[in-house]
Amino acid sequence: MRLLDRYLLRELLAPFAYCLGGFLMFWISSDLFKEMGEFQKAQMTLGDIAEYYFVTSPELISIVLPVALLLAMLYALTQHARHNEITAMRAAGIGLWRLALPYLVTGFFLSVALFVINELWSPDADVRGEFIKARHAQKGGVKSDPSLVQNLGFVNARDGRNWTIKLFNTETMEMTQPVVISTERDGSQLSLYASSAVRSNGMWFFFYVREFRGDPGSKTAPVPTIQADVMPRPDFNETPDEIRSELRIKARMVAKNRHNKKDIPLAEIKDYVAIHPNISGAEKSWLDTMMHSRIAGPWKCLVVVLIALPFGAAAGARRNVFAGVAGSIVICFAYFVLTEISLAGGTAGTIPPWLAGWLPNMAFTWLAVWLTRRAR
Repeated sequence: MRLLDRYLLRELLAPFAYCLGGFLMFWISSDLFKEMGEFQKAQMTLGDIAEYYFVTSPELISIVLPVALLLAMLYALTQHARHNEITAMRAAGIGLWRLALPYLVTGFFLSVALFVINELWSPDADVRGEFIKARHAQKGGVKSDPSLVQNLGFVNARDGRNWTIKLFNTETMEMTQPVVISTERDGSQLSLYASSAVRSNGMWFFFYVREFRGDPGSKTAPVPTIQADVMPRPDFNETPDEIRSELRIKARMVAKNRHNKKDIPLAEIKDYVAIHPNISGAEKSWLDTMMHSRIAGPWKCLVVVLIALPFGAAAGARRNVFAGVAGSIVICFAYFVLTEISLAGGTAGTIPPWLAGWLPNMAFTWLAVWLTRRAR
């Protein structure tokens, strides 16, 4: 790495660390004042509170990371411009694109890091935080377990099975009073009733089972066929990940802000599509839009590097650092508005899903390249 690249990186990473740390400290402080009553009610210790904010921070990092990078970029470039360093570099034959190389590499690696955070840690951050809150629930009170889901309906369109579960534990995959209704190849309907079920060694085990078969060509009542204390069902190939994806995606579909994709990883979208191979219409548009926006979202870190280059690298000794702050606010607001509009259009089916997901990045990349070419 050249000496110039190391210098530019050092001048960028220091304000970036300050910005990211400042955002996190501000968020934790404001949230702590708001949640202090809940923490006391849950009898959380200082260590529990620190753990709570540690496990919930990935969700915030996925939001503030691009903003902190943009602010740091504008600050660093403005400082270089104020001290005529950019003018000296360009006079030495270094173009803006070569100057931006260490920034682009930083944006690329931060985009990859943001993708990993969004896929692995951010989706379940709220759930992990609720587990910590419930850890010290009062012994005499009713414990609220965020892993328990009541009256779950799960449809496996791929294999023609409908599950109805009175109580489902998303962590242990234990079921209470499950009912599984499936349609056989001859058209007959099998109904399985059990008191409980659990998945072990890649197989579902049902306990205290009664199975009935109904003849589609007859109006007679279903005939009992099997009654057993324990029944392994290796043919029931629904996986825990597929059931979790059904829970999360169905909940998001009926939510008020349906195009908020922050808690739907690509793996869960893939699992949902696997058990619903024939989805079409509005649901398909929604899922395809979420998938493309999920892939395109992390690359905003690279986009902010491109957009900050022409805004921050304008030469001049009178450049004010607050101009960079104002510029970052305007840029973030414009990006947010375009993202919301494009996602709304994609989920409604008015624009192609791929365009809805990638439009903000494409538009701001084109704008950044055009402005940088003008600044050369």
